[in-house]
Amino acid sequence: MSTVAPKIKLYTNHACPWAHRAHIALAELGLPFEEEIIDLSVPRTQEYLQINPRGLVPSLSYDGEIVTESAIVSQFLADAHPSHLLPAAGSKDAALVRARINFFVDTYFSKANSLFFKLQLAKSDAEVGEFAAGYVDVIAKEIEPLLKDAAPFFGGSDKVTLAEVLTGSFTLRLFSFAKYGLVPESILNSLEQKAPNFYKWAHVVNNTPSVNGIYEEETIVERTKNKLASLKAAQA
Repeated sequence: MSTVAPKIKLYTNHACPWAHRAHIALAELGLPFEEEIIDLSVPRTQEYLQINPRGLVPSLSYDGEIVTESAIVSQFLADAHPSHLLPAAGSKDAALVRARINFFVDTYFSKANSLFFKLQLAKSDAEVGEFAAGYVDVIAKEIEPLLKDAAPFFGGSDKVTLAEVLTGSFTLRLFSFAKYGLVPESILNSLEQKAPNFYKWAHVVNNTPSVNGIYEEETIVERTKNKLASLKAAQA
């Protein structure tokens, strides 16, 4: 088997939580890579559209082969470089772990994350209260039971798994946005009371170097405030 390190180039933007996933995976795998920042505030260049016609980030060049979409990029890296992120395929137990990780990630984004975005765009105090309560209730009902054996990471792992790779950039923003008032700070107290497994797990994830390594909290909070202001103005 070849021991030559792959040539990796990541097209990314540090403010994008989706692109952030690829950074977490690369950091956990210890893979060296070249980075090119894509400015998401302007139309994409023709050069980048040739790499990714959708114009999104991240895009990964791996020995000249292009892989796109954040979950696919992260899964590809985990499969190409067997590690603690995922158990090696080929057994029933491994398949079950992979299925549970996939279900956890799917549940987080299909049930909870959309409510968190609605909360940020709430137009009134009544809407803020409604969406905040709904978000906490969904976390408590759907996510909390899936973290009952976190120790400290998903499924009892003592190291980061693909579950944290795919959700860590979003738990970072949950706590940051509450801290800086983009969502009610009280949401964290509610989560601690109603979803203690989630709250404890998220704290550990947020304090993991691979997760917070590229996260410039104040810059991202300020950019998010400006973006939300523009979106709310457009809806007015």
